[in-house]
Order: sequence, then structure tokens, then C-alpha cells
Amino acid sequence: MKAKVHVTLKPGVLDPQGKAVEGALAALGFAGVESVRQGKFLEIELAGDDRDAAERQVAEMCEKLLANTVIEKYDVEIGD
Repeated sequence: MKAKVHVTLKPGVLDPQGKAVEGALAALGFAGVESVRQGKFLEIELAGDDRDAAERQVAEMCEKLLANTVIEKYDVEIGD
């Protein structure tokens, strides 16, 4: 089973890396980019076939290690 995890900054949290990318895109001539927010994507291979248990386990991973829940939010998708 595969878990896909997207970790992004919560709304209202300053994103200097996103601003740097936004500026670089403008400097390269990409017009119309209004804002950029950066984040991270993780793909985790899990043993077993209990989707609910896998989702709980990955959420616990996010809470304990993968995301700083003070400033970041995460979304988990469990697939085959």
C-alpha cells in the first residue's frame, strides 16, 4: 500500500522560499504568477492492506515527525 503525503504551510504563515520562487519566475519572464507557496511531498510504502490503519499510522507519522503542525498542515492519500 502507498501513502502520499502533502505538507504545506498553513494560510497566513510567511513563506520566504515561495516568495523567492515567485520572484525567480518573474525574472525568467513567466507573467501572471500571482503567488507561490512551497511545500513537500512524501511517498511512503506501507506493508499490509488495512487502509484505515494505514491512514491512522501515517497521520501519526505526520504529527510526530513529518509536519510541524504549528505552522504546517498535511493531507494523506492512501492508495494501492
